[in-house]
Amino acid sequence: MTLPGPTPLQSFLGGIGLALPVHALLALNGHSFGISGFINGAAHGNVEDTLSVLGLITGGIFVGVIEGSKPTIRDLAPLSLVSSGLFIGIGAKMANGCTSGHMISGLSRFSRRSIAATATFFVSASLTANLLHGGLAPLPGDPSLGTHGVAFLVGGVAALASTFFASRVMGAGSRLRQVVAFSSAFAFALGLRLSNLSDPRRVLGFLVTPAHPAFDPSLVYLAVGAVPLASLLYRVGSMRMEGKTSVNAELLAGSALFGIGWGITGICPGPGLVNFGRALATAADITSVATWLTAVITGGLLVPP
Repeated sequence: MTLPGPTPLQSFLGGIGLALPVHALLALNGHSFGISGFINGAAHGNVEDTLSVLGLITGGIFVGVIEGSKPTIRDLAPLSLVSSGLFIGIGAKMANGCTSGHMISGLSRFSRRSIAATATFFVSASLTANLLHGGLAPLPGDPSLGTHGVAFLVGGVAALASTFFASRVMGAGSRLRQVVAFSSAFAFALGLRLSNLSDPRRVLGFLVTPAHPAFDPSLVYLAVGAVPLASLLYRVGSMRMEGKTSVNAELLAGSALFGIGWGITGICPGPGLVNFGRALATAADITSVATWLTAVITGGLLVPP
């Protein structure tokens, strides 16, 4: 009998698989890895952002082909899906970032804004998850790499290798930037799946806090794999990000709204795009994921630039 518990090896290595594409995009394109920003940019016709979105969806298709269908979103009513998507889209736009932009990219730079945003959306997400998912069932633990973990690792390494290979053989320019945008996003998608951040049940299991019998600390292993490595790579790299430094009401309000949306479904923008790709590959949950994703895009468009 398998006891409930985390997926430490998968989540830790998946976290490393998230840090590396984040660094690749910054080092080669000078672009912060923020998936809500990719979605908003793609909605306004930005080519690189569109390719990043397509890279994440294609990574999800790869996952679906390799692994088949698995739960990509909880069995929720359309109103819950739409509410979650709108809260996430509006909140991420107001806060100028989500779990990838603030929790991984931002924390690795020790950004005060990202520290405040991450703390805020985790609190609101936890409160929401505890309110709505008190009956959440615990998931079995798995200390191994999983049935398809090697395939996800190899796929991610191959995508990153192609990214850096392209930077050596292609002259600097828009074509190289487009290759980097797509390939780094594809690798990130496989890191999301390996880390289990794409599984809403694991995410909600973390958000319900240790007092809940279904608590799942897998995301702690993800953070240990992702944030220190991303921070180290940022420190030794030559590219630096400059931007807003103040912590203001808009940032905190947006982060709180984002956390509410995250706590409703256990899905945030990156996993949502990966799960949409998996749904396309397996013809399962397409309507639910598409409904949620459409609401995210709509929410972002509702907030003025």
